[in-house]
Amino acid sequence: MTEALRAKNLEGIAHAFFARRGGVSEGVYESLNGGTGSDDDPARVAENRRRMAAHLGIESERLLVPFQIHSAEALIVEAPFAERPRCDALVTAAPGLGLGVTGADCGMLLLADRHAQVVAAAHAGWKGALCGILEATIGRMEKLGARRASIAAALGPTIGPNSYEVGADFFARFAAAGSENAAFFRPAQRPDHFMFDLPRFIAARLKAAGIGQFEDLGVDTYVDEARCFSYRRSVHRQEVDYGRLLAAIVLS
Repeated sequence: MTEALRAKNLEGIAHAFFARRGGVSEGVYESLNGGTGSDDDPARVAENRRRMAAHLGIESERLLVPFQIHSAEALIVEAPFAERPRCDALVTAAPGLGLGVTGADCGMLLLADRHAQVVAAAHAGWKGALCGILEATIGRMEKLGARRASIAAALGPTIGPNSYEVGADFFARFAAAGSENAAFFRPAQRPDHFMFDLPRFIAARLKAAGIGQFEDLGVDTYVDEARCFSYRRSVHRQEVDYGRLLAAIVLS
């Protein structure tokens, strides 16, 4: 059975943060790999996505996932696209479209204004979160009639603060963007290294943007191997590749 996590603040809206069990992929991709960017068998990825779409009550061709580029680009969509757009968030007011993003440590966010009937999916790694993907997504939602105070956002499985060690250059980049960003780091055991709290950074950006509700599912992709793929874990193990989780939301 396809495994999926749900957010309480999105109750009543079709959505899922798909975990890694319930698919057909094998090896390092076992089993519900949703990443077309991986070296997994494309037919297996397609079957996995078909199962995810069915879980959401839509046909697989209506499950839309962009070509993610770690940017601040958010796109409004009204129909399925023939070629994946290069961006990191999709926004719609069209019923029956599944908006999805993939991740394997980066933040996957699902957003909704149930009153305006506008939903979005956003991919927020450290670079996207720092350069403004969350704010860009909210801005696109507003263009379709959403109000910030009515938006609920949920953060799915993401690398946690005890698993994300970074170097001094990484810390300096955040500090240069704002002295307040130092609050999201603490010293690591290794000299000149820090532990970065990406989920809390995302939460702070959303709060500053004025959204109404935020929920963090609190799942660390690096630690929770049974449910999550993790890019960083795969690197530490010197594995050849890694699978991708997928999160998606649909207006009924």
